[in-house]
Amino acid sequence: MHRRHCAHRVSRAFSARAVGVALAFVLAPLALHAQGRAFTPADWYRVTTVSQPAMSPDGKQVAFTVTTVVERENRRHSEVWLAPTAGGASRRLTAPGYESSGPRWSHDGTVLFFTSARPGGTGGTWALRMNVPGEAVQLENWPVGSVPKDGRFAVFAAAPGDTGAAAGGGRGGAAGSGGRGSALSRPPYDAITSALDPARFDGMHITAQRYKANGAGFLPSPASAPVRPRPQQIFTQAFDSTARRQLTSTDYSHRLVTVSPDGRWIAFIADARLRPDSVVRAEADSLAMLPFDPVRDQAPRNDADIFIIPIEGGTPRRVAEMLGTETAVKWSPDNKRLAFLGTPSRTSSVRLWVIDVAGGAPRNLVGTWRYEPADFEWITNDELVLGAEIGGRTALHSVSLKNGQMKEVVGGRRRLSGFSWDEGRRTVAYVSTSLESPTELYMADRDGRNERRITTFNEALSREIAFSSGERFTFQSVGGLEVEGWVMHPYGYDASKKYPLVLYIHGGPHAAYGENWFDEFQNLAGAGFLVLFTNPRGSSGYGADFTFATRGRWFAEDYEDLMKAVDIAAQRPDVDSTRMGVTGGSYGGVMTAWVTVKTDRFKAAQADRMISNWWSWYGTSDAQGLTEFEFFGRPWDNPVMYDTLSPIRYAPRVKTPTFILQSEEDHRTPMTDAEQWFVALRKHGVPAEFVRYPRSTHDLSRTGEPWLLVDRLHRLRVWFTHWLKPDPIPNARAKSITGH
Repeated sequence: MHRRHCAHRVSRAFSARAVGVALAFVLAPLALHAQGRAFTPADWYRVTTVSQPAMSPDGKQVAFTVTTVVERENRRHSEVWLAPTAGGASRRLTAPGYESSGPRWSHDGTVLFFTSARPGGTGGTWALRMNVPGEAVQLENWPVGSVPKDGRFAVFAAAPGDTGAAAGGGRGGAAGSGGRGSALSRPPYDAITSALDPARFDGMHITAQRYKANGAGFLPSPASAPVRPRPQQIFTQAFDSTARRQLTSTDYSHRLVTVSPDGRWIAFIADARLRPDSVVRAEADSLAMLPFDPVRDQAPRNDADIFIIPIEGGTPRRVAEMLGTETAVKWSPDNKRLAFLGTPSRTSSVRLWVIDVAGGAPRNLVGTWRYEPADFEWITNDELVLGAEIGGRTALHSVSLKNGQMKEVVGGRRRLSGFSWDEGRRTVAYVSTSLESPTELYMADRDGRNERRITTFNEALSREIAFSSGERFTFQSVGGLEVEGWVMHPYGYDASKKYPLVLYIHGGPHAAYGENWFDEFQNLAGAGFLVLFTNPRGSSGYGADFTFATRGRWFAEDYEDLMKAVDIAAQRPDVDSTRMGVTGGSYGGVMTAWVTVKTDRFKAAQADRMISNWWSWYGTSDAQGLTEFEFFGRPWDNPVMYDTLSPIRYAPRVKTPTFILQSEEDHRTPMTDAEQWFVALRKHGVPAEFVRYPRSTHDLSRTGEPWLLVDRLHRLRVWFTHWLKPDPIPNARAKSITGH
């Protein structure tokens, strides 16, 4: 579920204006389908994912991660590659026998660091010397941190005695499923009981409240009294292998330290009152034990501020005092200003601010702009660039400090990620993807000109397969709110024909669909379905007011947004409104269940990573904070909301055949809710099927075992083909539609 995570009945009557929007959408010109064959689940194995670009300081090369699938071994494989920016073939940098990812350059471009799990080293950080051919090594005394323009030293934060910050850190602790002699089976330090015979006990012994996590599995309770982490102090270290020097010694931590380009000042973020870390933790722990209080819990807070100190150390000076939290502090090239991201509260939009280091009030560079900056860079002393989600797409904007003007420099109907600049901020590299195009590496000049594609990993596959594109539309929903949506065409689309349609509902709820290639949409489009997907209120990418409009109102207006999109799509001449399905995962899974509680207009449903009972979910999930925030407290604080928003309470209303997919090791939306929903449907005579995937977490559809992930894609199209195509397919014919 996304970090920005009483049902109400709302009328769904269409206004004349809404119908006009719908008809304009319906009658839009439709493009013929490109040449090529249909996508099948088996094609998923052949898609290459490009990610994590890192531009060299001189702008001549881009390192990046390439992830492929080794089908016969049921695994993914990641390598670091290098591409020349002037043109030419990309080449692999890391040994193919190891997993490698996350490239990042040293300040002078002579060393390329990357993350890899390989024998013979300590931790996961390795390095290639780019000016001397040779094997990857570990540079134990190479400082990693913020570097001034002359490159003499690095500044970083670390706990005294902790060498991990300078050396690159380690891989973290272990977790698992217990067993004789394991950390999970041994008695915790604060336990009252212990095993009669430890050699015969292979269970788990738990005293810690947080004892499991999605992905990590079950977590051992502490075997000894926890030692509180020491406050993070500021260190400097030269690049000549000399020892690091500690600049501060305080009871509070210094975070996000960054040195000025001239090397004279260090900016950092710390508790607004410079309270000791122990006091801040104690306050947070105490508040966490209290029931929700809207006056206390929603009151404006000043959690952190920006401070600076001289490079020699000394008393910190507060630069900006603002409500909320600041992050991503960056110096201007002339050392006179700091830019940073900040938000006054959890439910407020992130803004980009600039402040004079000498003093003065912070200046909001984006004003009341609807969208939220995600990252930014200084270009000159008077210009910055920022990346932001613009609804379902991504764009790079320039912002002038002289006149406040914003201009989109790189955008279009696509999603961009991983913006990485050369040292002179002349060119930028990024990953681009669109509805019909998997990821590739691109670069452009800082004004957006001279854009070019650097890699072609998916070019041959895109020529062979006719990946489906889609029509974008917007509509006025409840309360006059504009909502964005898309309809993806099926393979071999003919505007004169009618097709079955499947509504997809995203997770979160504070996530979003958009203008990127997505295997699940291509999967159903390749099987002959129109795919409807939309971003109802609660989605990210449209500003905080839109994102948090569903807080305390789940399944109210967000449900109406979805149904209005379906109403509009159902009017299209190419949609067979008697053959529609609905599917979704996580929030989309529980919303799918809710949809089948509220209406029987859909002839088939598929619920993935679902929730049916908020009470049982709260007691078994690793993400209780979601509903503590969204539902204004814990179940016993707000029992009516937890109860009335649980689909299980209304199971007798469901008539829609439902297919349930759940992962055995999903600790985000645990198995118990899927079990309850399956039993409830079966007890009421509703056709229901239930598949449980082993060795899988909440992220099966994204990062799960390849064989299981592809099996899931196969089952989705078989389920909807059975219920939504004119002639239900027998099991014997199922394989013929999935590429096997």
